[in-house]
Amino acid sequence: MALLSSKQLLLIGMTLGLLNTVCAVSFEVKDEKNTTCIKAELSANFSVQFEQSDKNMSIAMIVLPEDAKVGNLSTCGNTTTDPLLVIVFGAGHELGINFSSNSSTYMVKTLVVTFNLSDSTVFPNSSSKGQVSYSTNSVDIQAPLNTTYRCMSIQRVMLKNVNITFSNVRLEAYLHSSNFSKEENVCSADIPTTAAPKTTQATTPSPTTAPLPNPTPKTYNVTNANGTCLLAKMGLQLNITFTPPSENKTESLLLNIQPNKTTATGSCGSQDASLVLSDGSVTTLTFMFMLNNTLKKFFLSGVTVDTIVNAAEKKFHAENNSLSYLRASFGKSYTCKAEQTLLVSSDFSVNAFDLQIQPFGVHDGQFSAVEECQLDEDNMLIPIIVGAALAGLVLIVLIAYLIGRKRSHAGYQTI
Repeated sequence: MALLSSKQLLLIGMTLGLLNTVCAVSFEVKDEKNTTCIKAELSANFSVQFEQSDKNMSIAMIVLPEDAKVGNLSTCGNTTTDPLLVIVFGAGHELGINFSSNSSTYMVKTLVVTFNLSDSTVFPNSSSKGQVSYSTNSVDIQAPLNTTYRCMSIQRVMLKNVNITFSNVRLEAYLHSSNFSKEENVCSADIPTTAAPKTTQATTPSPTTAPLPNPTPKTYNVTNANGTCLLAKMGLQLNITFTPPSENKTESLLLNIQPNKTTATGSCGSQDASLVLSDGSVTTLTFMFMLNNTLKKFFLSGVTVDTIVNAAEKKFHAENNSLSYLRASFGKSYTCKAEQTLLVSSDFSVNAFDLQIQPFGVHDGQFSAVEECQLDEDNMLIPIIVGAALAGLVLIVLIAYLIGRKRSHAGYQTI
């Protein structure tokens, strides 16, 4: 049984955080007098590790849907019971937020998530059935009484086998009215920080290398037992910034991926796929893709590069597994003829040219219908706008000419 490490699970949780495109969902808990005691607005994503029937571990990715509701177990509490917000969603899934307070502060005391492993849509081929719950009391959410807690930034909570990514959070417990309090307690992640001035001598970047010609596109494919499962056509250029040994300056390197020297390998899963491009000796470039079953969207989630950057054979490595590029609908291919720059880290980016890619749902070894990138759509709009403007200008000149001609004739009278 291949287990996923906590680091891998965290990276998937981070990716889900970047994927969060769902608006915050609102919830209210009321007492028997119909008075609101808990009010919350939040977005949440879940990555859940579970065992499939073949004993392999898989990851379910769930986005808190807009139709999530307040569950019947929610309560305003009393002298012996703490306030509790239970959010129910999907086919038997729940998120429970239990509050407590002292004389001046309220806080999230316990966070509990429950998932229904019998939901085959979310947990396909799960070896277990029924509900499973995970909880933690290590949640950094608190605020003074009569104050709204606010955190628009991403917050992550790690539980055993589960990562939760919160964002767009506004909540308040022990409310005395139906609205949030005007006073807000803002989380530290939302407070801008000012970088301290550097005391070290700044390095002087050397001029960048001369621009290279655009790389030649090539079609790469990954196959499994069912045939071609991933297709990618693209020209790739690596943009690297590095500091040579014993030099107090940075250098830039542009490197084209040579199609005739590059081989493709990789893997395809139900929710993840990879494309590994290698020239066999110097450069290995890996693309990781993920599929969100809830949104029915795939995206580029990670990029890793290993190469050599100078004659001294200085090794360069960059990696980022928290990306959200090249997004398109499942069953379609993402295409972008315009040059795209995929920023991976502060010292590495990938320039992609004439790109078409489909990591999931490939049939008969052919690309499916395309979804164009925003850059291509904008490029198509420009000539349309210019043409419309020119047509409007010609029409204005023509109208002005006709009006002027009519007035000149009106100045002559018959004798």
